[in-house]
Amino acid sequence: MLLRVSIITIALSLSACSSWVYRIDIPQGNYLEQKNIDKIQVGMTKEQVKFVLGSPVLIDSFDNDTWNYVYRFKSGRSKDLDLQKAFMVKFEDDKLISAEGDFELSENFNVPFNAPVEKTEAKDDANQKFQKQESK
Repeated sequence: MLLRVSIITIALSLSACSSWVYRIDIPQGNYLEQKNIDKIQVGMTKEQVKFVLGSPVLIDSFDNDTWNYVYRFKSGRSKDLDLQKAFMVKFEDDKLISAEGDFELSENFNVPFNAPVEKTEAKDDANQKFQKQESK
């Protein structure tokens, strides 16, 4: 009887030390950075988006034109360090039309990809002055 009580007492006292056990951090999904989000623009193809952001974690089964990038980090140390982010990209006719999620889109997002660059009068004047200087 004394043996059983001592075994139970030791087991319960050791279970109080469970906070000393090392727990690993568990990252899952696509880790995206703001600098990569800043590179995407409306009009990019699926392959171009995949090159910049990587393969999506989830492609909608009913709509192949919706890609979801999800990242979850579960810390082994504290629940305060847990992190979850999501980013959704939509395509139409193999071209990027919208993106939304836990990241801010760049100012250039709505500028169509490979759109012709508009020349301003200031640039034209600077080019003309440069050409005049070269010809002298």
